[in-house]
Amino acid sequence: MALLLLAFWLPGLVFGAAVKLRGWILAAAAPALTFGIVAVGGYLLGRLGIRWDLLDFAIWTAAVSIVGFVIVFFVSRRGTANGTDSEKRRTLGQHLMVGGGVVAGMAVGVVTFLGGITSLDWVNQDWDAPYHGNLVRWIAEHGSTLPSTIGTIANQPTNTDYFYPDTYHALLALVLDKGGLDMPHLLNLGALMGILAWPLGIAAMCLAWRLPPVAAAAAACVSTWFSPFPYDSLARGPLWPYVAGIALLPAILATATLVLRNRGATGPIVAAVAAAGLAGLHTSLAFVLVVLFVLILLAGLFRFEPVDWRASAPAMIATVVIVGVVAAPLVLPSLAGASGVTSAQWPPEATQAAAFTQALTFSGVVNYPLWAIGIPAFIGIVIMARQCLLVWLVGAYALFGLLYAATVSLDLHIVDVLTGIFYNDHWRLAALLPLPGAVAFGVFVWKTGEWLGRKVTRVPAAVFGLAIVLVCAVLAAGAYIPRNTERLATRYTDGPAVSSAERAGYAWLATQVRPGEVVMNDFHDGSVWMYALAGVRPAEWTYYGAEHSDAAYLTENLNRLNTDPRVRAALDTLKIRYVIVGTGMVRDYTTSPGFVDLATTRGFQQVFHNEGATVYEIEGQRERVRS
Repeated sequence: MALLLLAFWLPGLVFGAAVKLRGWILAAAAPALTFGIVAVGGYLLGRLGIRWDLLDFAIWTAAVSIVGFVIVFFVSRRGTANGTDSEKRRTLGQHLMVGGGVVAGMAVGVVTFLGGITSLDWVNQDWDAPYHGNLVRWIAEHGSTLPSTIGTIANQPTNTDYFYPDTYHALLALVLDKGGLDMPHLLNLGALMGILAWPLGIAAMCLAWRLPPVAAAAAACVSTWFSPFPYDSLARGPLWPYVAGIALLPAILATATLVLRNRGATGPIVAAVAAAGLAGLHTSLAFVLVVLFVLILLAGLFRFEPVDWRASAPAMIATVVIVGVVAAPLVLPSLAGASGVTSAQWPPEATQAAAFTQALTFSGVVNYPLWAIGIPAFIGIVIMARQCLLVWLVGAYALFGLLYAATVSLDLHIVDVLTGIFYNDHWRLAALLPLPGAVAFGVFVWKTGEWLGRKVTRVPAAVFGLAIVLVCAVLAAGAYIPRNTERLATRYTDGPAVSSAERAGYAWLATQVRPGEVVMNDFHDGSVWMYALAGVRPAEWTYYGAEHSDAAYLTENLNRLNTDPRVRAALDTLKIRYVIVGTGMVRDYTTSPGFVDLATTRGFQQVFHNEGATVYEIEGQRERVRS
């Protein structure tokens, strides 16, 4: 755990401190800056042929920190750096109040997550999990984060145009198998880092946008109570890079204030590097960030936010230029696979009335809306709109809420077009709602506490605010924490797709398979995990299967070894000596045709067996794969 905390926070803290970032924004933005350094560094080092490892990453971090320090220093000497800070200094008590809210939010997140996954040694049983694990190990073993080098694990070994955002995996790859971090612990604790970053970012964002400490504390406290984020996205998929990106979004929005308020070179550098990190985590989040920044600019143009355009223009222009330089190489390659993303289709899961209610209560698809926090948060949205508080965030809630409601309840082409960058997936859109929800809840607590404070003059408004949070916490604790824990528990189990028994089979293979050999496997069972968990290369890498390939032919015809010459030829081409058959399947799949009755098929000798997996050695292949 400590090693991952250092990996997520330390590089960003070093860089942020070097460019004169301070306070809550530094603490919150550090992981975003870390991912920005990883994203840009992975691309540049890969192009230069420098291996991606911990030492070279440390040198890269030190180099960019020195460059950032020099730029900020000389800009400051020219007299255009940090302008005066008009924010009122906060007292120790106010800092402690915000810190208490952050700690409370983190605690709920940790309890919910660890209670849901049950064991750090278990892996998520859903569709995307093995791909992420395989990608982490591939980067660690091959020392390159260039997307063009990772097509193999997507069953596309010859596709040099293959693209998938791999910044998240690149950071985890640096610490894989270090300090006791095997793959399950690395993936699970990596997800937990996002949960820890989320309340801290919410608090920093509230303070940066000049909400009072009581609002920041309440928003941070409640941020981990919502179901759509982070828990639904950690269970379904899981969407680990997407979750990490959204967790860092509020901290990046906090850095935007440094650009708008003319903080010299610090704002553009920090905002651009953090934005690059977000783009590297998931391309769709770059789109979200653009939408949010456009809404912020519109709020400034219509004077809902105080912006000195003449003073801030240089910083804004510098930010756009730097973002274009560092983020373009990370985003443009995604255009090659855009059609595959936008063509995804998901059936509606709610009526229009239910969808509208879910959006209003920041709930996502649940059996019952999150009334205890959803209603106060919606009242907070109304207050923000009426009093012109963070109007751009109200606009973001309206936009993403409507897109969510339409996606979850309507099957229309126009909806698919508008939500294509999100895979037309309402779960991803629902994950965007807790950000405005948490902030709006904080505003509700602040304004309601002030109103009650005026009614009862001898009691401070902050006391009423704390009472409101406690009442909502009591109402929510009995319903939402168990719901979110149970949601995670449906996916973090010991099987069926991959169990401890099957993992024992992978571990046995790791002691037997020679370098260059591939193990034949059924992509319907959990054996697509064998590379991530044991370093054994499978013929089938993903649950999608490898269409129009030798592996696909074997999947359908392996048990025809003695009657179909093409089977033996495919085994020779792929250098396959062993076959593994797992008992557990992903979702509702069944055993592929080629793996049926291998135990009674001549030429397959059983060499390993337990309740979860059976391994066969194919007669005649020992010498053929060696040649």
